[in-house]
Amino acid sequence: MPVRSGDATFPKAMDNVTVRQGESATLRCTIDNRVTRVAWLNRSTILYAGNDKWCLDPRVVLLSNTQTQYSIEIQNVDVYDEGPYTCSVQTDNHPKTSRVHLIVQVSPKIVEISSDISINEGNNISLTCIATGRPEPTVTWRHISPKAVGFVSEDEYLEIQGITREQSGEYECSASNDVAAPVVRRVKVTVNYPPYISEAKGTGVPVGQKGTLQCEASAVPSAEFQWFKDDKRLVEGKKGVKVENRPFLSKLTFFNVSEHDYGNYTCVASNKLGHTNASIMLFELNEPTSSTLLQGPGAVSEVNNGTSRRAGCIWLLPLLVLHLLLKF
Repeated sequence: MPVRSGDATFPKAMDNVTVRQGESATLRCTIDNRVTRVAWLNRSTILYAGNDKWCLDPRVVLLSNTQTQYSIEIQNVDVYDEGPYTCSVQTDNHPKTSRVHLIVQVSPKIVEISSDISINEGNNISLTCIATGRPEPTVTWRHISPKAVGFVSEDEYLEIQGITREQSGEYECSASNDVAAPVVRRVKVTVNYPPYISEAKGTGVPVGQKGTLQCEASAVPSAEFQWFKDDKRLVEGKKGVKVENRPFLSKLTFFNVSEHDYGNYTCVASNKLGHTNASIMLFELNEPTSSTLLQGPGAVSEVNNGTSRRAGCIWLLPLLVLHLLLKF
């Protein structure tokens, strides 16, 4: 605290000086012409006495030494510079002091975070995110997903019990303390689950035409597909047949369908966690013929019109006979 002398209060220094790590801190001390000696101390260590530098730290420099102000600067401030600093003066053989406290703020930094993880559906997981900074940063977790709303944890630790496939994806840890922009890191969580077939699409094809059976399955890791007919596996390379597999889709294509190809096929999707299957039908689809086309509405109309004309002729015949009898 400043010490009073008469009506003047001196020396007078700022109560607190707050700077960010890496910046420069200026410590100012207001004095007057009664001061004969002046010095800046860090705890019991003399930094400057008048114009003479007593410390070996090159970051500490003298800014001003006048009849009204005595100031020093600490450059590239670090956390170990934080603490009390004292401006000490001598006047009329009476020492007086004023103290200032240097506060060093540090941007948040994530120093430890969980690695990416792969886990089977239904198990429990624990994610960790440790951050440092001054003031101590606030740590939050959130799920980066269109369906996720808000934070999933406002703590360094994120616990998920009985994880589901919908909870897979990236989880973002954020550390903030208003000193600088929040720092973020992400952890990828992969949830493994056995295949399930979401679509099994059969088709009808005329003889001699191209036909395709389609099987879609969701799984992590991606499913491997196999096709069977009558317990016999169909392999790539069979004449006239092509098996095309993608991560979530398999197609069985027949380029020239024969009577022998019609029937029931089984699509099997499997991964290390299990397997599933679906039955898919390739059935015959008759092509329309010319006789079939004549059985359309136009043909029926033709038949109906002919019948009407014949009926008209039958009714006219008696009238014609009657006319002839009356004439004779």
